[in-house]
Amino acid sequence: MFKLLRSRPIAASLKSALRDPTKSHFIRQQVRPLSIHEYLSANLLKSYGIGVPNGQNATTIEEAEKVAKSIGGDDMVIKAQVLAGGRGKGTFDNGLKGGVRVVYSPAEAKLFAGEMIGHRLITKQTGAAGKLCTSVFIVERKFARREFYLAILMDRATQGPVIVASSQGGMDIEAVAKESPEAIVTTPIDIHQGVTDEIAQKIAKQLGFSPQCINDAAKTIQNLYKVFIEKDATQIEINPLAETNDHKVLCMDAKFGFDDNADFRQKEVFSWRDIAQEDPDEVQAAEYGLNFIKLDGDIGCLVNGAGLAMATMDIIKLNGGSPANFLDVGGGATPKAIQRAFELITKDPKVTAIFVNIFGGIVRCDDIARGLIGTVQNMNLRVPVVARLQGTNMQEAQKLINESGLKIFSLEDLQSAAEKAVQFSKVVKMARDIDVGVEFTLGI
Repeated sequence: MFKLLRSRPIAASLKSALRDPTKSHFIRQQVRPLSIHEYLSANLLKSYGIGVPNGQNATTIEEAEKVAKSIGGDDMVIKAQVLAGGRGKGTFDNGLKGGVRVVYSPAEAKLFAGEMIGHRLITKQTGAAGKLCTSVFIVERKFARREFYLAILMDRATQGPVIVASSQGGMDIEAVAKESPEAIVTTPIDIHQGVTDEIAQKIAKQLGFSPQCINDAAKTIQNLYKVFIEKDATQIEINPLAETNDHKVLCMDAKFGFDDNADFRQKEVFSWRDIAQEDPDEVQAAEYGLNFIKLDGDIGCLVNGAGLAMATMDIIKLNGGSPANFLDVGGGATPKAIQRAFELITKDPKVTAIFVNIFGGIVRCDDIARGLIGTVQNMNLRVPVVARLQGTNMQEAQKLINESGLKIFSLEDLQSAAEKAVQFSKVVKMARDIDVGVEFTLGI
């Protein structure tokens, strides 16, 4: 049971809130493939003979002016290099509207570069903090006669690559799928045959390219698939894939994702990683050898094994809670790894309880328990910890935890442990809201 340290009338409502947990849907598995900046994507496409607008990246206002002069003409586009969608509709922390702007002179390119570089761009995907823009991509402005959408990705249903194409390019593909699903054509690809001439021609015609552009469009589709396979991509998204007024086929914008399991053979691609665009806690976790992804809940999760981690998050959701993270410490859940994991979890001020779910196969449960106890003591942790340790020496582990005198609660059953974690979390949240202390015991 819990006990409020200062008596308040709302204690009854705290208890009643615990008896009616809100049911919630399963959490979707998080994917973190490598993403690269647009200018790098353009360079990669160009190296495969795929048409892209002429342009260069600039990291300073002087470089931006120089690039604009080299492009020539008086009609260009400057794009903030931030790894987030919705840049064109974003707002910088200095008030500048739009991370994609049309410029008509090198002087104007220099002016906008100064407003973008070194400032944070806030879009619908970045959250309120935004992401730092460290460079701008300046390209010649091309006028599209027709705009299409094309993506290549892996499909679980067919267990192979699939090409998703739409005649309605330059738009949010999710909106197209919702409002005009008939405009989207999906073509599974046999990985042993690849994109044949017949398939490429068919897709180009279905999209609506002009007859004089069909062959170029088909060749572009085949080359995009070649990039996808040779570079271990998980996704290539071209939006828009354009037919210009002079009947050229150009990839006007590109987004790539690469399989992080292939980093050992894609050294060049992974050298393009921009750590500054990633969550610093996730970067730090990788340095510690931990698989960590921040979520928006309030129950910290520490688990060994990705499958068990997913099951842990699912059962938290089923009991009305919300996981604050995905954290897999791997097979070697050492005391040091546990402490590193706790440091990452408790950095999040939203965390109101921690659920430790460890299967002691490679490592012994009693060793895990000692590491857990030491970590809680060293960190002077004030949020309750629910521990479910199963496997080798689990009885010894439970005894160590029960005799520690710390706010660590040992349970054997997964459902019971998840239920307790959710209940404790709710108590802490409500106690914080009314500014009271709270003590915990295991019984309900």
